Amino acid sequence: MFDQTFNSIDRELRQEDGCTTELDYTEQSSWILFLKYLDDLEHERALKAELEGKHYDFIIDAKHRWSAWAAPKRADGSLDRDAAMTGPDLKEYVNDTLFPYLRGFKQRAASPDTIEYKIGEIFGEIKPKFNSGYTLRAVLELTDQLRFGSQDEKHELSDLYEVKIKRMGNAGRNGGEYYTPRPLIRAMIQVLKPKIGETIYDGAVGSAGFLCEAFAYMRPNASSTKDLETLQRSTFHGVEKKSLAYVIAIMNMILHGIDAPNIVHDNSLGRSLSDIQPRDQKDVILANPPFGGSERREIQQNFPIRTGETAYLFLQHFMKMLKPGGRAAIVIKNTVMSNGDATALRRELVSTCNLHTVLDCPSGTFQGAGVKTVVLFFEKGAPTRDIWFYQLDPGRNLGKTTSLTDADFEEFVRLAATRAEGEKSWIVKASDLDAATLDMSVKNPSRKNAVAYREPEDIIEEMMALDAESAGILQQIRGML
Repeated sequence: MFDQTFNSIDRELRQEDGCTTELDYTEQSSWILFLKYLDDLEHERALKAELEGKHYDFIIDAKHRWSAWAAPKRADGSLDRDAAMTGPDLKEYVNDTLFPYLRGFKQRAASPDTIEYKIGEIFGEIKPKFNSGYTLRAVLELTDQLRFGSQDEKHELSDLYEVKIKRMGNAGRNGGEYYTPRPLIRAMIQVLKPKIGETIYDGAVGSAGFLCEAFAYMRPNASSTKDLETLQRSTFHGVEKKSLAYVIAIMNMILHGIDAPNIVHDNSLGRSLSDIQPRDQKDVILANPPFGGSERREIQQNFPIRTGETAYLFLQHFMKMLKPGGRAAIVIKNTVMSNGDATALRRELVSTCNLHTVLDCPSGTFQGAGVKTVVLFFEKGAPTRDIWFYQLDPGRNLGKTTSLTDADFEEFVRLAATRAEGEKSWIVKASDLDAATLDMSVKNPSRKNAVAYREPEDIIEEMMALDAESAGILQQIRGML
């Protein structure tokens, strides 16, 4: 039923002049879905409190609750159309009354680590885009059909919301920054094995896929109320620069069961590495920083290895944010393994961290991104001794209907524990790396007779990097003249 309702909601949104892209569809259906979920959650908590003989204080005032404006009901449970606003009246109420009220939670909340504060942040960043109050009424009535009372219903909701985020991610280059294939994320988590009591961080949080999947992995291990409180309040931390991704991340975490997500709306790279203190560092880092981004010179000044490449800056940020003894799994472009402009970065990584595993992902892992990626698994505090490489080969070309599945990663996860060598895996000793370049290109010795053609995107990217490097040298020469 959820799937059919979601499709019907999207059909209504496609007829709305104010919504023109998948990003708009996800954004506008998200805030409506969130309010319905919150209403069901509040009534569930109120019922539980009543059964325990306790009082429950509703977060949302009675006149602004879902049942008051979105879906007023008659005694028989049917929609009271006489009481339900529609058309211009509904649009005016949402724009001029509801949203200002919800935004005000940010000022009224007791502290930033409360769901009230997060509500204020969400509705401070998002804007209603419905030009027609009649379309909005249709979407509200469809959303009201959804029920989130049981764990199965909540699980189905979170899964379908992930589908919406994926569609948004595949809609264009901007959205593509928000979505990492969930089978890949789950494999990374299964290798790192985060434990309750450890802190987990993503400084390029996107739609919070890493944090949501880590919560799903750790939640069954919570054996006490204290464990649950630890997961809810002090385990997951993230930073996101872009407004829409930030809002989606908060809502995604709440819909996955984390009431007050510790997500900050900021640029992680805007913080100087020298300002990061031991108290800021985390036990586990899971992340996929944006591909092909660039940062201004003033941002680059925050890093000892200065580069305009966003992914390279993020890797420095993550190495600094990791506690001594901490573990990380970072998705990054495979050019970091061999490009000349990343030599200093590779040297820093292998000298300060034990880069023990490299997962080579196949072309098409990220639909529409057009780049080859690897996942770097490392521990902080000891230099690299040897690196276990695994070349993922699903045996098919990847596309929209043939994307990676959990089954594709089963062998990798199993072999990563023993670092076994085979047709898809091999070990390279750090002492065997070229001392000058530290080139760590993925070269499977089992396929040494095959011609290793480079990806066109890699060649073009390296040409652009060399052009930029040449331009920088010329600029320095001009400054000396």
